[in-house]
Amino acid sequence: MPARRSPALFASLCLALWPSLALADETGLVSLETSDAGQDWQAVGRLNLGLRGFCTGALIAPDLVLTAAHCLFDKETGARIDDRDIEFLAGWRNGRAEAYRGVRSSVAHPDYIYAGAESLDRVAFDLALIALDQPIRLPQITPFGTDSRPGRGDKVGVVSYAQDRAEAPSLQETCHVLDRAPDIVVFSCEVDFGSSGAPIFALRDGEMKIVSVVSAKADVEGESVALGTVLTHRLDDLRAELDRASGSVLGRGKVRVLSGGQAGGAKFVSP
Repeated sequence: MPARRSPALFASLCLALWPSLALADETGLVSLETSDAGQDWQAVGRLNLGLRGFCTGALIAPDLVLTAAHCLFDKETGARIDDRDIEFLAGWRNGRAEAYRGVRSSVAHPDYIYAGAESLDRVAFDLALIALDQPIRLPQITPFGTDSRPGRGDKVGVVSYAQDRAEAPSLQETCHVLDRAPDIVVFSCEVDFGSSGAPIFALRDGEMKIVSVVSAKADVEGESVALGTVLTHRLDDLRAELDRASGSVLGRGKVRVLSGGQAGGAKFVSP
């Protein structure tokens, strides 16, 4: 785990940046409640967490959803939410999704620790990958690419669901990077409860790519900010963790033990 950072010091760094950043081109949230408005963002979806609420997630492959690690945990008990209780609704708006998928398996980053109170240390590894029970291969849904973290002052955008806009995603086309540390990025983007796991985009080589994921809404002396983790190397860690979880022999489905009748000797597990 990285060395602990002082929240007060981190906040003072953020505050020092506000006067130096020109945010005149910052845009507000726009609802993507129509098919035309949301056509470029169909790979963003709502993650229903059983009866525990929802988060936001985004496809980075036909069968992989990127989100925040804390979305996989029950906030009251701290227990992992059963994968069978999680559903991904791609392009969800006004009671209908472009695709509905269950979850085959999910993993939080191996260095993520879900423990009670919010902290900057928890944000640093707040990433998860969800493997869907079936890939989504529809012409109107294209998974997003990913890229390295944005730099201070860079323009970014975010697509998210939230507690007061749960029935359609909203787009903030332009917000900014206010500060960054080795493991955490601070954004001026508008987020709220339910926005956890929302993809933060930057234009790279003419393509919108995910450069961070919303981990938390924060307040810095009255100013609302969004905190996100970096993707560099962490996605590789997550993919390796998912491969390990999916590669378990006991996790491949039904296991039938062949006893060989009354005779003694070896017993074999069917493939």
